[in-house]
Amino acid sequence: MHEQRQGRTVARLLKGATTLALVVTLAGCSGTGLGTAFSNLFGDDRETKPIEDYTAEQIYARAEYDLENNDYDEAAKWFGEVERVYPYTQLAKRALIMQAFAHHKDGEYELARAAAQRFVDFYPGDEDAGYATYLLALSYYDQIEDVGRDQGLTYQALQALRDVIELYPDTEYARSAILKFDLAYDHLAAKEMEIGRYYLKRKHYAAAVNRFRVVVEQFQTTTQTPEALHRLVESYVSLGLSDEAETAGAILGYNYQSTEWYQDSYNLLTKNGLKPQSKGNNWLSAIYRQMVRGEWL
Repeated sequence: MHEQRQGRTVARLLKGATTLALVVTLAGCSGTGLGTAFSNLFGDDRETKPIEDYTAEQIYARAEYDLENNDYDEAAKWFGEVERVYPYTQLAKRALIMQAFAHHKDGEYELARAAAQRFVDFYPGDEDAGYATYLLALSYYDQIEDVGRDQGLTYQALQALRDVIELYPDTEYARSAILKFDLAYDHLAAKEMEIGRYYLKRKHYAAAVNRFRVVVEQFQTTTQTPEALHRLVESYVSLGLSDEAETAGAILGYNYQSTEWYQDSYNLLTKNGLKPQSKGNNWLSAIYRQMVRGEWL
């Protein structure tokens, strides 16, 4: 979906009467088409003719050509030359955000971030500032590693996506950012689950409980919550803490009764002479009162 959204924005940025006229002119210069025309313009004399001798429109057209031919590295370089040789021009502004886009397509996320951030810094009120902010967020989001890796980039992606949502709430970028924010949030919860399962497998039950508790308290809206509650039942049964185990089972039954996690927890509880119910005065019973009875203390 964000590819389509990017496509519409990029198509608008690539539109320009001067540049399009130049492309048509260049294409008409040779019977072999646009590729030969650009070769003639930037080919044999590229080593001797200073880049400053070309117009901004010519350089930008070359960047467009490389972009359309999926040579993102070259496209980014030419867009950068427009910005360098013809700073503070309208075409330089357009080239800057296109440079960020080309770097992103090339997988050069740090370079994409730098270009997008410069655009936001230089042109905060521009109509494309929202897109630049979205590109900046994507540069973090698209780098999110597997669950087993350090999640520093996930936190940065969440913050950057939040910026898009808060600064540009009525845009298509905000709608996309909300979806990606939820996925990144779930990613963090999955990391806690992975660590918790690691401790549980090695019978470090107290350490496991701490991780699963984080998911239940801080990531309640994620897809990881049902399993986290079941793992709490497992951990507390192993620790002999029946009140906590039964209460975790009760919360699981109230919110996720149709899941396999509830059935597994129910079987484990009944096997040990217990049942899903809120008992005692612990952190889980407080959550039960909040969720089930609506008692926000």
